[in-house]
Amino acid sequence: MRQAVVYLMSSGVEGNDLDVLDLQERARFEQLVLPHLDAAFNLARWILRGRADAEDVAQEAMLRAFRFFRGFHGGDVRAWLLQIVRNNCYTWLEKNRPMEMTTEFDEELYSQSQVTPESLAIAGDNRERLTRALEDLPPRFREVLVLRELDGCSYKEIAAITSMPMGTVMSALARARQRLLRTLTQADLVRNQEAKREL
Repeated sequence: MRQAVVYLMSSGVEGNDLDVLDLQERARFEQLVLPHLDAAFNLARWILRGRADAEDVAQEAMLRAFRFFRGFHGGDVRAWLLQIVRNNCYTWLEKNRPMEMTTEFDEELYSQSQVTPESLAIAGDNRERLTRALEDLPPRFREVLVLRELDGCSYKEIAAITSMPMGTVMSALARARQRLLRTLTQADLVRNQEAKREL
């Protein structure tokens, strides 16, 4: 995907839309933004739950970042780029999968536990199971977990990327972890029941 983005930026495929930066600004863009292309794709992939859609949305976000790079006046370029990716993902979801945007969290279904989703995943050493559980989360929970646990973003960075207050980020992350834990433990219960039936 990196080659496609660099090609589109340098070839002027969309005419004057992309001819917005002089050579010095293009070099600055490539130096500051392109190193975060993998993080952009990763976030899109987890929010959209599909590689092809994520590639399209991440590429669109990179082109959007390129077009509006003159408006970036310093700060955390990674957070700036991931915010663009996030917004593009949610725009895409609203157009293509509107039902996913209406999933809500029911706090009464989740009780407190000492077991964490991370400890369950490590104990089970089952990446596929964790991937399925993450993909079953609503997009807003999936994004905060991915940003924090997979991309290593700080709460402050997540707040900037998602345009949420830091307290809301922390709350959403706690709820996402609870929901992930519930999904993982339910899968364990089902698997254990099936194993007992086989005996």
